[in-house]
Amino acid sequence: MTFEAVLRAPLRSAAFRFAVLLALIFAIGAGALLFTVRSQIGHYAAEATSGRLKAEVAILGGEYAQLGQSGLTDAIARHQSVGDDAQFHYLLVDAQRRRLAGDLPVSAARVGTYALEMVEHDSGPVSGRLETLTALGTSLPDGLTLVVATDNFDVLDLRSRLLAFTLLSGVGITLFVLVGGFLAAVLFLRRLERVNLAVSRIVEGEREERLPMIGFGPEFDGLAHNLNIMLDRNEAAMEALRQVSTDIAHDLRTPLTRLHQQLEQMRDADPIEPAAVEAALAQTSGLLATFNALLRIGTVEGGIGRRRFKAVDLSELMDRIQQLYEPVAEDGDHHLLADHAGNILIHGDGELLTQLVINLIENALVHTPAGTRITSRLRYQDTSPVIEICDDGPGIPADEREKVFGRFYRLDASRNTEGSGLGLALVAAIANLHQAHCTICEDSAGMCVQVTFPTLQPQG
Repeated sequence: MTFEAVLRAPLRSAAFRFAVLLALIFAIGAGALLFTVRSQIGHYAAEATSGRLKAEVAILGGEYAQLGQSGLTDAIARHQSVGDDAQFHYLLVDAQRRRLAGDLPVSAARVGTYALEMVEHDSGPVSGRLETLTALGTSLPDGLTLVVATDNFDVLDLRSRLLAFTLLSGVGITLFVLVGGFLAAVLFLRRLERVNLAVSRIVEGEREERLPMIGFGPEFDGLAHNLNIMLDRNEAAMEALRQVSTDIAHDLRTPLTRLHQQLEQMRDADPIEPAAVEAALAQTSGLLATFNALLRIGTVEGGIGRRRFKAVDLSELMDRIQQLYEPVAEDGDHHLLADHAGNILIHGDGELLTQLVINLIENALVHTPAGTRITSRLRYQDTSPVIEICDDGPGIPADEREKVFGRFYRLDASRNTEGSGLGLALVAAIANLHQAHCTICEDSAGMCVQVTFPTLQPQG
């Protein structure tokens, strides 16, 4: 890299551009503020000068009122006798514009406030400097005109000093902000680079990598935190997808192999036996049901069901399912009981919640022996709605309880029963969509699945 390139690199950086922008904003603000201060101070200085002139005119006017023209000329002479440090210049003319007193030119004799230029002599009549004065002229009785003037040196000097101060301050503040902004931006971007490096590692395939908290305000750390949550969920989804692929390959291999063998036997058979066809169709129906269940789970986990969320009366829903499955339970020599609290409402998808309860009841009907008592409960636990489907059957071992909500998971004792092992997985997916928590109660004699919903506020 050439020296020129090295020199240009910082100038093209985001930190430098940020610093320049920040300095420009501060420069504009400081300039506006200092200009306003300068204008106000200049205005107050001018007002002070005008007040001094009016006071001096009033004093001399009082002398004229008491002592007449002679007293006024004597007063002007006394005021002039102060010497080189005199603050005022004077002019008194009569009606014919003849000078009676004072050192101002006769041409300055007019009424009102105005600017006046005159040559201030340092020594001799020739040498001197042009000076700008502020004059106040007033009319007196008998046709007299009195003019009092004072130099604007203090005002002009103040304005000049303020201008210089404004410029120097503006430049100083701009440079300070430019340097400070650049350093702050470099510090921020250096911390942000940590986030960028983490993102690069994630893109390269390091899925366990997470965004660091750079400690540069709750907004950035909150963003990093939410992105990490998203990454965790994506990682969990990817892991679930890998697990599904493995489960499909493992659990569908046997029925597909059996179906393949049946089809080969049917091909070689002459004539084809209807029973073999029916068996093959049954195998195909089972496989289709499995894939439909997987698709249903994927749809639910994708959050599509949230679009149809509305107020759902859980009490009415479970009463309806109870009435529907009582005859089914009796046909299987089971006893289906209900204990449903009334008026329990949540925000959710009524169709999916119906599927959740049905899957729990059917799971109990399929995997328990005849004579088993199944109880459907709906209650409040503190302020959270809870659904419980419990039975007094054989239950499941404690070390198996965490696995029952997984896809294709079936206990060894239930391998010979109907089902794909996806019923409780769908229950878990629907519960997760509703931000509910599924558990297997440990104190249950048989099996008791508990679905606890969060305390939900009514939504409009």
